[in-house]
Amino acid sequence: MEAFKNFKIAAYVYAYYLKDADDAEIQRGIDYFKKYIHLDKVYIENHRGVVDIPPQRLREVKALFEKNGIETSGGITSTQLVDGQRKPSYYDTFCYTDPRHREEYKRIVRELAGVFDEIILDDFFFTACRCEMCIEAKGDKSWKDYRLGLMEEFSHEIVDLARSVNPKMHFIIKYPNWYESYQETGYNPGKQKDIFDMIYTGTETRTACYSPQHLQRYESYSIIRLLENTAPGRNGGGWIDQGGSSDNLSRWLEQANLTMLAKARELMLFNFSVLVDSPALPPLGQELYRIDDLVGRCGNPVGVAAYEPYDADGEDQLYNYLGQGGLNVEPSPYFQDQAKTVLLTQSSACDPDIMNKLEAFVRKGGNAVVTVGFFHEVYDKGIKDMTSVRLTHRHVLGSEFLVSNANYVSSEVARSDEPVLFEVLNYKTNATHSDITILAGEDNFPLMTEDNYGRGRLFLLNVPENFADLYKLPAIVWRAMNKHLSMGQRVYVGAHAQINFFAYDNNVYGIASYRPMADTVQVVVRGACKGLRDIETGRTFTEFRTLPKPGMKGDATSVIPEETEYAFDVPLFPGRMLFFEVLD
Repeated sequence: MEAFKNFKIAAYVYAYYLKDADDAEIQRGIDYFKKYIHLDKVYIENHRGVVDIPPQRLREVKALFEKNGIETSGGITSTQLVDGQRKPSYYDTFCYTDPRHREEYKRIVRELAGVFDEIILDDFFFTACRCEMCIEAKGDKSWKDYRLGLMEEFSHEIVDLARSVNPKMHFIIKYPNWYESYQETGYNPGKQKDIFDMIYTGTETRTACYSPQHLQRYESYSIIRLLENTAPGRNGGGWIDQGGSSDNLSRWLEQANLTMLAKARELMLFNFSVLVDSPALPPLGQELYRIDDLVGRCGNPVGVAAYEPYDADGEDQLYNYLGQGGLNVEPSPYFQDQAKTVLLTQSSACDPDIMNKLEAFVRKGGNAVVTVGFFHEVYDKGIKDMTSVRLTHRHVLGSEFLVSNANYVSSEVARSDEPVLFEVLNYKTNATHSDITILAGEDNFPLMTEDNYGRGRLFLLNVPENFADLYKLPAIVWRAMNKHLSMGQRVYVGAHAQINFFAYDNNVYGIASYRPMADTVQVVVRGACKGLRDIETGRTFTEFRTLPKPGMKGDATSVIPEETEYAFDVPLFPGRMLFFEVLD
């Protein structure tokens, strides 16, 4: 099979397989891969759990793959029973407080560095240990602070050790998909990005309902963007597996597609032995040749600047839920003060200087959308000077919604199939405007408010108590939310939830549907255009309707200038993707 033009394909060869596989079995696996997908590289593991692969056997396996034209690196999974004694830690991860555990880990690194010029750590390089040693060493610190310092220090130690054994060493740390929990287990990308040569990204989204991690499909895309912005140019790739998706090959393919559409440099397949003789490999190869062509036509990803500081916590996965409603997100651990629009969630409030940054950003002309979780965190830290919205500590069920933008005379009403539970927010008439309103009997409550402040605008997004209830909201409501969240971008979409929207800086855009049946996505273009063109088939969409224009309300004498918006209805089938450009 031909190599891909825009990314590489790698596979992880784990120790449990190497413990029993002879050269003939490994060669059979290589031959199977060759039939369906070009394999550029493998990461050969020397340790996992209680299994160690001796250096001599690693050299033999390395030579076999390289004989087949496949690059090789080493890998470690950081689980173990040192001296046969269990520690109180999930997955039996190492205890980095215990000197015996540290010495055992260094032995593993030392042996692997003697064979390979590159090592990757699978995503078990964390600790949740609460043994007596850890309790005593932690003292009065929080577990977060203790573990962050501990893992930063040990990261330096093993990288220095590997380089002392092999001066050519290139050391990679792979981060898992559960970014909201990094700090509690010692993952420290803010510091480790400068200790290790590269980072790597877990993009396994699996199932949203049955996984305790709340994973939404869009995260296979967004977490690549988050970690690319963490270490620009040094995010090695995305890592997928079939865990939680082996019963549904579409989910497996989606993980791969979204990872590469986020501009990952390499796709890691976990794992080599599981994919041999698997029905998952042939469709993956076929799909990736299409994705390779698409990726080559896409520029750099763009989206609303979502601020996710290092070691942050709050509203777990929220911007990925929004991503499932057609919002394109560009998350970063840094506040993007030059962006047109920023999205601040409860996680953003972990920055102790966030209110100063927010106030300055909006005052100079920026647009900020803050969530109700963020509002709670900064409620007594200055945000009440920027809006009349106040907390009530009450809740309301609503299934009818009014969209009435402050800059428009027109309004629309839509219903959801089921009621949704929201927090009740109060605001003062004509001091704040409710752009999207929850209607409940003879009363109503804001879903999205708008305030003028300095030269900019502040929007407050009231998300449901259960984030998954966002998917129940009508398409009109999603269009209204995405309109504000996409300010500064040329294109946004309105549709029922369970779609993804991708935007690139070269006038290329994409839509993916996960809905159970065919549906229509409304693509809205700001400013005059001639239509949309499917970049794969050449099909054009030229029929449009002009959306309502800004209009003076009541005795107002002005409106906020906006470009005319042109809406194109684009049909999309389940499990399909459509990529297009705007025709000028």
